[in-house]
Amino acid sequence: MRFLDDHRPAHDLTYADVFLVPSRSAVGSRLDVDLTPRDGTGTTVPVVVANMTAVTGRRMAETVARRGGLAVLPQDVPADVVADVVRWVKDRHPLWETHLHLRPTDRVVDALHLLPKRSHGALVVTETDGAPVGVVTADDCDGVDRFTLLAEVMNRDPLSLDADTVEKPDGLERAFEALDAARMTFAPVVREGRCVGVLTRVGVLRSRLYEPATDVEGRLRIGVAIGINGDVAATAGAALGSGADVLVVDTAHGHQERMIEALGAVRALSPTVPVVAGNVVTAEGVRDLVAAGADIVKVGVGPGAMCTTRMMTAVGRPQFSAVAECAAAARDLGAHVWADGGVRHPRDVALALAAGASQVMIGSWFAGTHESPGDPMTDAAGRTYKESFGMASARAVAARTRTDSPFERARKALFSEGISSSQMLLDPQRPGVEDLIDHITAGLRSACTYAGARTVAELHERAVVGIQSSAGYEEGRPLPAGW
Repeated sequence: MRFLDDHRPAHDLTYADVFLVPSRSAVGSRLDVDLTPRDGTGTTVPVVVANMTAVTGRRMAETVARRGGLAVLPQDVPADVVADVVRWVKDRHPLWETHLHLRPTDRVVDALHLLPKRSHGALVVTETDGAPVGVVTADDCDGVDRFTLLAEVMNRDPLSLDADTVEKPDGLERAFEALDAARMTFAPVVREGRCVGVLTRVGVLRSRLYEPATDVEGRLRIGVAIGINGDVAATAGAALGSGADVLVVDTAHGHQERMIEALGAVRALSPTVPVVAGNVVTAEGVRDLVAAGADIVKVGVGPGAMCTTRMMTAVGRPQFSAVAECAAAARDLGAHVWADGGVRHPRDVALALAAGASQVMIGSWFAGTHESPGDPMTDAAGRTYKESFGMASARAVAARTRTDSPFERARKALFSEGISSSQMLLDPQRPGVEDLIDHITAGLRSACTYAGARTVAELHERAVVGIQSSAGYEEGRPLPAGW
């Protein structure tokens, strides 16, 4: 990366302060761009879902890994739950998604509770042996008494797709043709008479566009975060024993002695998976964490949407400059950095990668999706939203200290930073995390073609970055329809 006219400013920069300059390009198509990171995590798109309680759970982890990314479970999840979630995610199929199902004798009200949890808005009605006998959508339940049996409203004898056929080399194309011929957008996938998942038309297309992030056994990948307090070796050992593919040693201030000690405890276990540590914002912080055993360093203090650190403490650093400096230091050591926080638009992802990050960590942006753990709610205007909160907020601190004494919990609650409750609206055009990944990767692929880059590494090598005023940034924003 270089600055336009070699004009490197004396002050630090945020993503909004900079832009990418188009260069001569031989990349003819966005599909010619390979987005695979080269940091050893096994992902095929440079997107990591942040280890936030309101963002990452089993459903998020499954869906993102199927599209090539990685989700990291939060550090405040009990070890037995971590093991259960990791096991569950690794048992999911890399092509079709896990289905919601009810029995014919269940009620419409049961379906109404489940349907908002999926972007496709449908569930499968199965017999006790797992055989699909119908499909129910939100439209089927509209205007119907809530206690009506599903047997009375379901679409009977739905189109089903044979699992063995779908798994063949041309299986996805044949599945799409079957859905198209039947004018259906959704169908159960059946193996030996039992429903094992579902496929949608857009899901088939995505399975051709994205390569899932899988381990050596072909199972979906998942990361696990741990803290730096308590018995770090035991916590890390439990996470690794559960089958975590990436271990994230996480604290708000990563450049401290406890982090160095925690990394020493983790390295003593001889982990065979990448170890990520953070957060820091300086080259010195990167060098110390890499020396202590980190393969990847998380960069970012204060840029997150739920974070109040900078307003509370004045501590932090504008994210673009932090990523650029830290990435350069990591590269000299054969390590990598993840840009954590501050991402609002696809352009920000492209800029973080141009600055040298191997991947970009996203939190609150993904909180307002069907796949995040919270229940969907409706505001006074009828808009659907989910609640999000920062991991240093009073709400998160309360969850993280639940095993402490009442006195200790109350004392720690006095020193919280971050927003405890924020409404993250579900975008009607992009209500699912897959929709947002499409949005992000489309912008990133285009950015690469403008820069003449065929890979993420080439984007960093070829990127020319300019500096703009707030008016320049505003000029690039689309005007509202009908202006």
